[in-house]
Amino acid sequence: MTRNIALIAALMLATSSAYAQTTYKKDVPTALAKEARVDETTAAAAARARMPNGTIRSVELEREKGRLIYSYDFIVAGKKGVEEVNVDAVTGKVIATEHESATTEGAEATHDATAHKGPKKP
Repeated sequence: MTRNIALIAALMLATSSAYAQTTYKKDVPTALAKEARVDETTAAAAARARMPNGTIRSVELEREKGRLIYSYDFIVAGKKGVEEVNVDAVTGKVIATEHESATTEGAEATHDATAHKGPKKP
């Protein structure tokens, strides 16, 4: 009986964790997704394996330094800032992890916003 209750509790926890992890911001442009050999769900599993105590806040599929990557931002309880995990969109392997402070993250967001706008027209 105790074993059954423990099993049910474990299943409920796993189910609620899985549900919570499907609700994060996704910036996966269709054109880039067509180039990726690894889908976002598979890449997310690789990122979670590297950051098991974190919760995914967002993912962006982007080309960085000539490489197509999924860039995941994780929130980790008790830590300030964001843990970034980059997964190669061709191989599915984690290629980098980095801690970003709130200042670093803000500067990156500003840079990304400027880069997406393109050059100003005269």
